Amino acid sequence: MADAATPAPAPAPAPAPEPKPKVPFSPILTKYINDPKAYTLAHYQARGGYETAKAHIGITPPGDLIKLVDDSGLRGRGGAGFPTGKKWSFLAKGTGKPIYLAVNGDESEPGTFKDRYILEADPHQLVEGVILTCYAIGSKHAFIYLRGEFILGFQRLHAAVEEAKGLGYVGKKIFGKDIDLTITVVRGAGAYICGEETGMLSSIEGGRGYPKIKPPFPAVSGLFGCPTIVNNVETISAVTHIVKNGVAWHKQWGTEKSPGFKIFCLSGSVKKPGVYEVPLGITMREMIDQYGGGMKDGRKLKAVIPGGLSAPVLTAEMVDKCTLDYESLASLGSMLGSGGITVLDEEVDMISTIYNTMRFYHHESCGQCTPCREGTGWLEKVSHRFHHSEGHQGDIELLADIAKNMRGRTICVLADAAAMPMQGFLQHFKKDFEAKIKETAFVEKKRSYRDEITPTSKTITATGAGPSAMDVGSNQGS
Repeated sequence: MADAATPAPAPAPAPAPEPKPKVPFSPILTKYINDPKAYTLAHYQARGGYETAKAHIGITPPGDLIKLVDDSGLRGRGGAGFPTGKKWSFLAKGTGKPIYLAVNGDESEPGTFKDRYILEADPHQLVEGVILTCYAIGSKHAFIYLRGEFILGFQRLHAAVEEAKGLGYVGKKIFGKDIDLTITVVRGAGAYICGEETGMLSSIEGGRGYPKIKPPFPAVSGLFGCPTIVNNVETISAVTHIVKNGVAWHKQWGTEKSPGFKIFCLSGSVKKPGVYEVPLGITMREMIDQYGGGMKDGRKLKAVIPGGLSAPVLTAEMVDKCTLDYESLASLGSMLGSGGITVLDEEVDMISTIYNTMRFYHHESCGQCTPCREGTGWLEKVSHRFHHSEGHQGDIELLADIAKNMRGRTICVLADAAAMPMQGFLQHFKKDFEAKIKETAFVEKKRSYRDEITPTSKTITATGAGPSAMDVGSNQGS
């Protein structure tokens, strides 16, 4: 028997998992986007379009399709990355209410332009995914919500829905089965907030695009108070291919927790900006150097915004450790988000970048929640001073304090979407802010934070702007 004072030997470390063998990959969702006729029904049918839906609608039990999608590991491609099949399984059952599918095609995240290519170049792919998804979740009515600026995408998607209806794939008794399906295409009015799922639902209902308090979540009480599944255009488009090819096919790419493939939007200081569909888990350097052709004009990499404008920024050193999957970016304090990658080189003014970011979020705040309505405005006003090299002593701390008090305190995450970039820039590029502080004895004026970020009563009187005018200005973009 071992002496009680003798420590037990440390357990042997678990062996490192063997790396997944690299499987050749060629684009799937974007395979035909450069073909000028890919949006037509004839082109889609020639490559097997609607055959997958025809093989499963009214034949495969809906629960089996939900399990298949869940087992595939498909995660939402709109930003949150929530497991798709799991979301479908959360639908409230036995309510006696209709079930709706709402497809989010608003795509308003700056730096993101992937869904528009599906809508414009291959809309039948989305329509078939909608048909399969509605059958799986028991929905008889799907809404596809597009941002108002997507004129061509709306025209082609609307035409695709009408063509599918003419073939009996949408409407009454689809595919000759006792199953009905209506697809309604809805156009928004250009508000960023309607990219948030419940803001989108409010807009579809005909109201102002105000996000709704959660819980209840849409799967329990969503569109018109009924159980609703909300998924992104890319997510629904992937469903057809997964149902057609199976779980193992989808999981042969990507990582254990981030399986499959994704469309990324590459922009900024690279030689070949564009849309690239790749397996999840490739390195960020591979995306920049191999797909993007490297840095433009031989400049050095300074930073990368990896998942749309709201994703916290990565430094060049962090980029070297980054792979394009949900877990890697989370470990670096950022997120995969919508897949909008913006590359910044050594000549980019980081202060101008964050100021422009804050201007955007202030403009797009719907104004429903005070921390967001006021906080985004304060972040813009203070960063405006840095933009003009007139930062004050204490402004860096002020920005950090405002951002901290915005996060997790609003109905939706627009406040967080504004605060996270600011926090990232302050953390990694603090010296850029310090260089913009005006050397004055400003601190001796002993004015409060509120004095610094809001007009004084004298200013209001002089400009003729009263509180109501200020409130209206704060609500732009909703």
